Amino acid sequence: MLVLTRKLGESIAIDDHIKIVVVQIKGKQVRLGIKAPKETKIHREEVYKAIQDQNLEASKADSSVLDSLKDDLSKK
Repeated sequence: MLVLTRKLGESIAIDDHIKIVVVQIKGKQVRLGIKAPKETKIHREEVYKAIQDQNLEASKADSSVLDSLKDDLSKK
């Protein structure tokens, strides 16, 4: 893990397309601004984890439902 010290208004460049700027410091909180291409997915870690958990649950489809779907598709 790379650990950097930045002051208000300073930034960090990631690759050629992502820039993270320290926008505000208030007590123990730091507000960051992220400039990145629109196609770049950016989530808070807890949101990202929830998405991953939901995707994992969705991938665990009931095999009887899959078998039924397979039968239906083979009839067409």
